[in-house]
Amino acid sequence: MEVKKRMVVAGAGSIGKRHARLLAGRKDISVELCDPDSGMLNAALAETGLLPVHHSFEKMLDSKPDMVLIASPNKFHTEQTLLSLKAGAHVLCEKPMSDRLDTAFHVLDYAKQSDRVLVYGFSNHFHPGIIRSREIIGNGRLGEILYAHFHIGTYGTLVNSKSRYQADTEDALLMDYVHQPDLLWWILGKTPAGVYATGSRGGTMALSSHPNSITILLDYNDPTTASIHLDYIQYPDRYHFEFLGDLGWIYYDLIANILYFGDRNKTMVSKEVFEFARDTIYEKEHQAFLDVIAGKRLPESSAGDAIQSMVFVEAAKKSWRTKKRIKWDEVFSSCPHQIG
Repeated sequence: MEVKKRMVVAGAGSIGKRHARLLAGRKDISVELCDPDSGMLNAALAETGLLPVHHSFEKMLDSKPDMVLIASPNKFHTEQTLLSLKAGAHVLCEKPMSDRLDTAFHVLDYAKQSDRVLVYGFSNHFHPGIIRSREIIGNGRLGEILYAHFHIGTYGTLVNSKSRYQADTEDALLMDYVHQPDLLWWILGKTPAGVYATGSRGGTMALSSHPNSITILLDYNDPTTASIHLDYIQYPDRYHFEFLGDLGWIYYDLIANILYFGDRNKTMVSKEVFEFARDTIYEKEHQAFLDVIAGKRLPESSAGDAIQSMVFVEAAKKSWRTKKRIKWDEVFSSCPHQIG
């Protein structure tokens, strides 16, 4: 009888619980949980059912798990990723790579010389509506892309946050929503030339962050421009994105999961509605990770892909603080690449 491979989910918060619950339903792996907080572990077990647990990340690695899924707070991502790879485990780490660009580069460089698999949890790559949007753009149906925009207005994130770390962590808004710059990179396949960000903290809401509203403009070495707006103000929440080309446009409502496609040649707008359970996105992400380990596919979001969103965050932070346009290449080259 074949022995099941062991996967440990590190971090028993909301996303860790979801990962553990879904993975526990698989018959081909053995799932375990790791968190120093017994209360968090017990709350997770109430949803996942009885699973082996670990209170120490380092001692857990001593048991030599085959895979580690890192769903801990951002500040632990770098250290836990490196420790897991060095212990011989394959790693699926939730976004972002790190809470700092320099340490993210350390992970990138170590991953290049490791024989272990490292992928990052940009789960929106498995979202059917976003996949469809990328296909439309990739097939050239919009023509030359001239403008892209992402909007995230989500006071609901603060309401649902268990730790409320956003109140005390500067730039938490940017780190929480690295999905948006990642999607720009994934869909367009190119990096910007410059980044300009403006933001503030305001309002009388009971919950807040610094900033609680930020807008970022991106210019490219071609006619394309883009913008990303993020805020912890809008409630009920609003998520959407749009791409404008010289042959047409798309607008996707991420709350209603409706894709609108404007065709310039036909002078008409068509609509597609996507109905799916959100759990299926994570199930596809898990299967993709296992397929990479089995040699059946390439990583969906490698360290090389994930570093792009980290460079974006660093550029946006510098621009917000200095009120100046920041050159992308200067940020990317500012961190020395060192193996360690």
